[in-house]
Amino acid sequence: MRVAMWYNNKDVRLEEMPRPPIGPDEILVQVVASGICGSDGMEWYRLHKAPLVLGHEIAGVVAEAGSRVSAYPIGTRVSVAHHVPCNTCHFCLSGHHSCCPTLQSTNFFPGGFAEYVRVPAINVDRGVLALPGHVSFEEGTFVEPLGCVVRGLRQARLQPGQAVAVIGCGITAQLMIMAARAMGAGCIVASDSIPFRREMARLHGADAAMASDETLVEKIRELNDGRRADLVVICRPLVSLALDAVERGGTVLFFSGADDPKDTIGVPWNDIFWRTEVTLTSSYASPPQDSALALALIAAGRVAVRSMITHRLPLGEVGVGIDMLTHPWLHHSMKIIIECQT
Repeated sequence: MRVAMWYNNKDVRLEEMPRPPIGPDEILVQVVASGICGSDGMEWYRLHKAPLVLGHEIAGVVAEAGSRVSAYPIGTRVSVAHHVPCNTCHFCLSGHHSCCPTLQSTNFFPGGFAEYVRVPAINVDRGVLALPGHVSFEEGTFVEPLGCVVRGLRQARLQPGQAVAVIGCGITAQLMIMAARAMGAGCIVASDSIPFRREMARLHGADAAMASDETLVEKIRELNDGRRADLVVICRPLVSLALDAVERGGTVLFFSGADDPKDTIGVPWNDIFWRTEVTLTSSYASPPQDSALALALIAAGRVAVRSMITHRLPLGEVGVGIDMLTHPWLHHSMKIIIECQT
């Protein structure tokens, strides 16, 4: 089978490898579509593991099913999670699935930018969702990233009517805006320096999308009866702006990884914590229940993910897609879908 083997962001090669065999509790999925995630461009995060096959936002068809698998017969259209929790450890039982050691160690093989992936037994048990007939494979690739967003908003305790500020208007931020709107947020204001990203943010439900940091705070107060945002979501590392934009008693959600692993944040203790009761929280990954809710939102048309797709590329052009991801201002790129069977 063909795979896109990643050596670094500027060196991705179309290579051949054997189709992986499966065990009695596993399935083999023929990958039809695979989304490029923002994390796929974080070269520092993966370089020490190279060469490897990236890609984890997949949808496809069950091509083989193990002898003990009955829930997903051959031909079933599915979305598959690459990371799944154990659901029994201290962290899972307390709602912190992202901290589960099992979640950190699970994956399918070899990766989503391939013609086929082997899905291990634990992922088959709690990481596979059958796609309704009207949900396309492209839409199915959004189940994992939207599930992460749903989990983040749940972690931040978003309530209907609350004002939301989103810093950055990239891939995850667009999903954050759409999901927050679907989950009943009040006014939503976003900021980004790239014009087409701001246009997409408005298309996806933001009441306003600002070009500068200063006008973000002004606009959220204008739309929220003089108050700042109840929830600020950081989708790019501008902590000082987030702390300036959050209202007393509000929450700042750290949602994306840093461009530099050595990045730190400085927090003005008195201004933020003393008498303000601001909560700082974070979120990573998508437990099964959030993935299921994400699929339900997509299937019901509450989150119209297809409008995010700007490019579709064949498997041999994953390197082109990563370049588009890391240079969005040059390509006007947002969501890039890899068509793994072309």
